[in-house]
Amino acid sequence: MPFVFIFGRPATGKLTVARELARLTGFRLFHNHLIVDAAKAVYDFGTPGFIALRDDLWRAAFTRLSRDPALPGLVFTFNPENSVPQAFVDDLFALFDQAGATVHCIELTCPEAEIERRLDSAVRHEFGKLTDVALYRTLRDQGAFETPVIRRNRLVIDTHASTPSEAAQRICALTGSV
Repeated sequence: MPFVFIFGRPATGKLTVARELARLTGFRLFHNHLIVDAAKAVYDFGTPGFIALRDDLWRAAFTRLSRDPALPGLVFTFNPENSVPQAFVDDLFALFDQAGATVHCIELTCPEAEIERRLDSAVRHEFGKLTDVALYRTLRDQGAFETPVIRRNRLVIDTHASTPSEAAQRICALTGSV
């Protein structure tokens, strides 16, 4: 089973590209905010309770998903930020490796000015994502998005220079899908 791990800073287009990729391939999409929102329902973001529950939910979900032969492929969107332990990412890749999945890491990037422009989009508000430019700048300047480190080879796509469809097509070419 292909496991496509799409990651990048806020507003780089992870969900948009992942939706297009899922449409093209039939892979299932497991968007990061499914778990984040569940944990935020009972704990404030970044608190010890939130971090522990998010980790437990992610691990339980991925343990099950990595072993499901009925899945044609899985796409996961992820925003590296410093409340996520490095061990989670390392363990996630090890779990899929052990299950015999092929792991593809896709980093989405775009210029800072474009990230800031995109932060106020309707879909970001809909999903309760980071929308405050001043807070984004503070977090960025504090290095909040520098860890955990993705230690796998990756395809890097600038979503300012590519449409979501073009980005998804490039990922399809990498994964051998469609």
